[in-house]
Amino acid sequence: MAGLTTHVLDLTSGKPAEGLNVSLFEKDSQNAKNLLGNFVTNSDGRISKPLLNEKEIKAGWYELIFFAGEYLKAFHKMKEEDLFLDNIPILFQITNIEQHYHVPLLLSKYGYSTYRGS
Repeated sequence: MAGLTTHVLDLTSGKPAEGLNVSLFEKDSQNAKNLLGNFVTNSDGRISKPLLNEKEIKAGWYELIFFAGEYLKAFHKMKEEDLFLDNIPILFQITNIEQHYHVPLLLSKYGYSTYRGS
């Protein structure tokens, strides 16, 4: 099924990152960002519905912003002055609207990783 999904794993705790805010933007030809939605991860570290479903997905550039700093302060009790990461932007392109795009985030207090999943 075509569409766009994400999930966040908290590598520090070894659990899904519940309660992490995520925003999705579409970039236009002038590189301006258009907000498509704000989401919050559930107890499985996932957004309960696709960020884009098969009817909404379009070819083009998108940006996901993961509000990691907020999450790290809330769930790991980090102080503002101790944060290494704050908002994590991931810019990616959708080229084939018949495919499924999954953009996960593996998050720790001092680093992150992402990839195109299935």
